[in-house]
Amino acid sequence: MNEDVAILRLQGGKANAMSSEVLDLIERLIDRFEASEARAAVLVGYERYFSAGLALPLLVELERPAMKAFIDRFGAVMLRVFACERPIVAAVNGHAIAGGCVLALQCDWRVMIDAPEARIGLNETQLGIGLPSSVLEPLKLAVPAASLVPIAYEGLLFTPAEAQGLGLVHELAAAGELEARATSRARALATVPSTAVAQVKLGLRRPALEAIARHAAEETERWLDTWFSPPARTRLQAAVAKLKR
Repeated sequence: MNEDVAILRLQGGKANAMSSEVLDLIERLIDRFEASEARAAVLVGYERYFSAGLALPLLVELERPAMKAFIDRFGAVMLRVFACERPIVAAVNGHAIAGGCVLALQCDWRVMIDAPEARIGLNETQLGIGLPSSVLEPLKLAVPAASLVPIAYEGLLFTPAEAQGLGLVHELAAAGELEARATSRARALATVPSTAVAQVKLGLRRPALEAIARHAAEETERWLDTWFSPPARTRLQAAVAKLKR
């Protein structure tokens, strides 16, 4: 961290898969940022992972009440990032799949590694599950309307170049330049008076925040219906078996 930009390093186990412990870590990083004098932050993963998404092997056997508690916690932590008054730049250093893509979407600017093997996207529908309002509202703010079909309906995973074309990421950078590029962008945002940024950011995001608050309970139940549907159970179990291999 320097006086202008906080570097928030997400390193929470294999592939930064989102378990309760990783959600706690994300919240601690935001707490640390908000308690600091830094006026902007860079959020970055480790090795070739930003985050591979939900920790499916830990979650697939949960009963509905426990899964509801987890997805409510997930939504609350994503909201902490989304509603942070100070700018956050995502340095997407590798795969950002499903929940990992969601985390990147909460940030104000996304710089992704220009590596052909890296993938980003919301592949939930491919698994037979939906997207709760805590995901859909930030997504609608982040990308053009025409990009919603391939990203949200089809659940495709994209190369960095494809993601930039869809507006899912703003910039690409070589591996050795990614963090510096993201930090430079964050530093530029940090030069703007923070009170003005906070007011504008809240104004832009208030409709999404209000929609999430208004629809969260209903949409979470509908999302849980998809998670526990027979087609999703089959696909999730197959995905977990593949991960274990």
